[in-house]
Amino acid sequence: MMVRQWDLPALIDHTVLRPEATKSDVVRLCHEARAYGFGVIFVPPCYAAEAVEAVSGTAILVGIPVGFPLGGHSTATKVSEAMDGVTKGATVLDMVINVSRLKSGDLDAVRRDIAEVVKATTEAEHKVIIETCYLTDQEKITACRLVVEAGADYVKTSTGFGPAGATVADVRLLREAVAGTIKVKASGGIRDWSAAKALLEAGADRIGTSASLAIVAEWKKDSVPSAIVRP
Repeated sequence: MMVRQWDLPALIDHTVLRPEATKSDVVRLCHEARAYGFGVIFVPPCYAAEAVEAVSGTAILVGIPVGFPLGGHSTATKVSEAMDGVTKGATVLDMVINVSRLKSGDLDAVRRDIAEVVKATTEAEHKVIIETCYLTDQEKITACRLVVEAGADYVKTSTGFGPAGATVADVRLLREAVAGTIKVKASGGIRDWSAAKALLEAGADRIGTSASLAIVAEWKKDSVPSAIVRP
């Protein structure tokens, strides 16, 4: 067994992607990241430049979603969106896999879709959202293989806009499927420390959530030593 000590805020992608979120919400998110030590923030692409300016002088990374939330955009559109975000200073890109192509068995198209974004934005970190709630276990395993082959850095469970989010079973499955070649991000429906802890213990390397402040507050009160046991 391997035990790893960790700092929870550094493992959270602090997020505001609600369609009704305002510029004030984004600015507040940036201030919270500074105050709590979140390493990454995620904002709507239209606020990428403003978020970058708000966290300038810190080590906080700004991320944006690509092909969000359905994933059915053309590859050219995803590439353009990714490049525009990087031009504005975003250095983390969470792109949604083409779920329809995957479920149709068009695996080469899915792989190329991811690879083209990765190739066009080599300076960025790439997480690929496979939207597990729509996939069979075999499709999840196949999606992980395609994400690895396309050169991305993470496989991510969910957008948070589907009918279900991250589960312990899916995180375990994804971690086993990627076999340490890339990392796993759990996202979608993570609202409290208990859920976040279970996902980390299952093998998640990062947590994506908009409930970061509540989760960290609960974590600080937890009397259990902050260690994750990996299989």
